[in-house]
Amino acid sequence: MWSNSMLLWFILPLLACGSNKGKILSETEKEMLMYRGDSITIEMQGVLLEQVSAAMKKGGADYAVDFCNVQAMPLTDSMSAQMNVAIQRLSDKNRNPDNALKTSADSLAWTKIAAAKTAFIEQDNNGAVYYYKPIMAAMPACLKCHGGQDDIAESTQKIIALKYPKDKATGYATGDLRGMWKIKMNMD
Repeated sequence: MWSNSMLLWFILPLLACGSNKGKILSETEKEMLMYRGDSITIEMQGVLLEQVSAAMKKGGADYAVDFCNVQAMPLTDSMSAQMNVAIQRLSDKNRNPDNALKTSADSLAWTKIAAAKTAFIEQDNNGAVYYYKPIMAAMPACLKCHGGQDDIAESTQKIIALKYPKDKATGYATGDLRGMWKIKMNMD
């Protein structure tokens, strides 16, 4: 039979791991979460850039569009599982419908990102913590799939239209805000 003290040692850790609802993040926690979010996005961006660059070298922008169509979401999901977070790339001009702004919180975060172009942490009413960071069209190579009509080869435009019939992710110039990272973080 369990003694009261043994029961207490079992229950206390469970209570400590309970909901974050109502818990306001300290400045130290925010700094740690900002650092973690930045580290995750740097790693995720690096993996995506490495894979897309390899696809570009293998078969140009046409092949890269095919690669992204098949591999970008599974790659993101795999990194999410590996890092124990939920990673999303969102935009008001999305290519993949799964990357659209779907909630009012996402739309508010987008407005904030568009105005300040800097990363930030948000905590919702349930205590969930989200890290947001801008995604810029940082390199000329980005424009081969996301630039204006003069930047994107006709064959690539046809593949984009075929793979993404509701595509909105073109018309960018180098340095433009193209999207944002959204990472739902666990507090433990």
